[in-house]
This record gives sequence, C-alpha cells and structure tokens, in this order.
Amino acid sequence: MQIEMRLVLAVVGLLIASPTTPSFRANRGMVTRTVKAPVSRQISVEASADDARREKPGTAPSVVPPVQPVSPSEPATAYGMDVPLAYYTLSFTLSKRTGGITPPVQGRIYAYMGLALYESVVGGMPQNRSIASSLHGIGPLPTNHGMKYWPLVASAAMAEVMRGLWGDATNVAAQNIAAIDSLEEQIANSVDLPGSLAHRSIDYGHAVGAAVYQTSRDDGEDRSYLTNFPTSYVPPVCDSCWVPAASGQIAMQPFWKDEMTTFVLTPGDCGEDGPPAFSTDPASEAYKEAYEVYVTRNNLTPDQNIIARFWADGPGTINGPGHSLSTTSQILQLVNANLAQAAETYARVGLAVGDGVYAVWWSKYTHNWIRPVTYINRYVDPTWTTFLPTPPFPEYTSAHSGQTSAAINTLIALWGDMGYTDHTHDNDGFAPRTFASLTDSMNETAVSRLYAGIHYHSAIYEGIDQGRCVADQVNALPFRK
Repeated sequence: MQIEMRLVLAVVGLLIASPTTPSFRANRGMVTRTVKAPVSRQISVEASADDARREKPGTAPSVVPPVQPVSPSEPATAYGMDVPLAYYTLSFTLSKRTGGITPPVQGRIYAYMGLALYESVVGGMPQNRSIASSLHGIGPLPTNHGMKYWPLVASAAMAEVMRGLWGDATNVAAQNIAAIDSLEEQIANSVDLPGSLAHRSIDYGHAVGAAVYQTSRDDGEDRSYLTNFPTSYVPPVCDSCWVPAASGQIAMQPFWKDEMTTFVLTPGDCGEDGPPAFSTDPASEAYKEAYEVYVTRNNLTPDQNIIARFWADGPGTINGPGHSLSTTSQILQLVNANLAQAAETYARVGLAVGDGVYAVWWSKYTHNWIRPVTYINRYVDPTWTTFLPTPPFPEYTSAHSGQTSAAINTLIALWGDMGYTDHTHDNDGFAPRTFASLTDSMNETAVSRLYAGIHYHSAIYEGIDQGRCVADQVNALPFRK
C-alpha cells in the first residue's frame, strides 16, 4: 500500500464499498453494505517533477473487479472512499509546493476540508447529523433535499472548498486550481448518470463547499499563509523566555492564539500545566530536562537518527498535520472504509488537528518557554548544536506531540488501537515503518523531537496529553443521531 500515489491514483470503482468493510468501533451506527458500483476509469493526481522522478513502479492500488451497480437512491455507505482519498492525496502534493503552509495554516485547512466533505454527504448518512451548529463560528450551511449521487456531491464540495483554501492568494494558486479542476472533471466524467441527477449532485456539492469556504474567511486567519512571520511581534524578555535560535529568525504565527477562531475548544482548554520552574541548578527539573536532551542528542543510535528524520516533516514537506492526514488515509484504506465512514473520519481528524495545533500554539505563546539549544548553549555547552534545525517558535508544548496525539486518539476512538505500516515517506528515501498499534506510532512521533534535540521531555509528553484532551472534545460532538 502506498499513500502518496504521485503519478496515478486508480480510483477503483469510484464508488465502491467492500463486503469486508467493518462498522465503526462499538457498532456506532455505521451501516456496512455489499453493494458496489462499476469501475469507470483511472484518475490522475498531479505530481511535481521531483515526485515523478522518484516514483516507484508498481505502487498503484490493485483493481478490484466491479460487483453490483449502485442505485442513485443508495446512502453514502454504499460507496467507496476513493473520491475523498483522491483529494487528500492531491493535498499532500499541494502542501509541498505551496508557500506558507506552516503547521497552524495546514491544520486550519484540513479542518475545513473535512468539514466540507462531511457536511456535503451527511444528507446521505441516515445515522448522522450535521455538526455545523455545534462548532464555533460556522455559519449556516446548505441542507440536502431530494436524491443525490453522493460521490459526485463529495467531489464537488471538496473541489470547491479546496479551490479557496489552496488557491485564492497562494503563490501557486493557478497551478493548484488547475490540478483541483482536473481531478473534479475526471471524477465527473467517470460516472454515467442522468443529466439532472448529476447536475443536482454537483450543484449541491459546490454550494456546500462554497459555504464552508465563505465561513472560513472571517475566522481571524484567512490567508494566513501570507502572515506567518509578522514583524510587529515583540517577544517577551526574561531568563526563561524563547529567543530566536538562528540569526534573522522571526516568531511564527505569534498571534494565532488570540486571532484564530477555534472549532471546538474554548481558548485555554487543554492548556496543560506549563513547563517546569526555570532554574540553572543542576538538581532542578529544568536543568535535568535540558541535560537529557543534551545527552540524547550526543549519543543518537542509528535508529534514533532515522526516527528523527522520518518524522521531521518540516518546511517544504508533507508537514506534521499532513502526516496525520496521511496516517488517516492509510487507516481508512486498511479497513476498507466506505464513503460515509471516510467522511466522518476525515472530519473528526481534521477538526482534531486544527484545534490540536491551536491548543499547542496557545501554550507556546502563553508560556514562551526557552528552547533546548538556547538553554544548553548558555548553561551546559556553548558549542552544542541540535540534530535538526530548531523551528521559529517557543518550545512548550511540542506541536508534533499535540496535533499527532489529537489525530491518533480520534482514530483510536473510531477504529480501535490498530497496527499499520506507515508508507508516507516511501518516495522520500525512507523505508516504511511498521507499528503494532496507533499508540506506538504516536509515541514514536513524539519522542522523535527529543532525538532531534528541539524539545524537552515535559513538552513532548504533556503535548500527548494535550492532544488527547482535544480528541476527547472532538469525539464528544454530536455526529450521531
């Protein structure tokens, strides 16, 4: 299995469900069906030239023979997850080439993408309800009336919201919009429906996607990919305070905690207790945590070296929230999810990642805690360097820990603590990594930041707790009737 299928994504029976598709954990209301739709055509997902050079042969998913055509009156559970999978796979390419897609910006994008997908098909999910009114700042969204072809609805909604989120004023807007348009057109051309049904389905999806994008524009961080490094911010000054770790470094998104409208959280929720009391006494917790980073970095094993780089997900890559959505796609493929299950899962994880990053940013710019490289250079070893570059924002809590924990604990609530093999970086020179459980992968993601030399123990493990708190709030939303 390969999640980043750069050259060709075979949408296998664009609307296929499997007889082995499981229900959500604890029989939470999802209906499994054995109904399938016919295979139509393959859908290409635009790739960068670099990705094309690195693409490995034989990585497209296997084609499952078509079984039974799906009646247009069927619910969303009757169709496969291929449509949303195609759009999320495309988003990973967009993440790499679009300027300004930092963790807060990307988390916000994935929250709105998941919301548009879910709200567009919830009318075909008899056991579910809209959650728009349960979220902060989300305006009224269109509601369904009459028969729809749900995969076309999902495609139109995702294309419309993504044209806004990944297009608009981004540095590669025309290229991104062309890729989204191409994917939407291929999906629309791959089904054979009566014209009126197709038009109704596409128009409704466009209406939902447009409404979600419109409501995103007044959340305080519209076009935030243009405002990552405001020069107006003046960092506080104190012995324990964060300072730039490199010459010319400027704080990233320092106003996010005050300007971004959360989806589920109230600002300050899941804030954790804060870092240890500042001290340079070798017997203090602050010094011990810094010394642990120092010793660990100086004695990295070959496997720890790989772990730090595998989960780095820095600028110009799929990024941290993108890796969480890549994990989500892989889990959904592993369980052979249907369209309804995929829509709810992507929505939950998107909201968890969006608010997970928010909670972390609230902690970072509330505590403004000193980075290990600064502490160690001042009080332990002035020549010491980190394994990976220190990012441009305060230390506590760890964003990798917080947003990954929010995503993983959301997935666990839906699908159980299952094992999987992570193929996210198959085309980036890394071997797949196999985990006995989602918890194991979450813990490895978190500790990778210790190996990188950029986070203390408390920020890592309290970040995990923070993400779990966010997941609990997302999972308490009234998705089910």
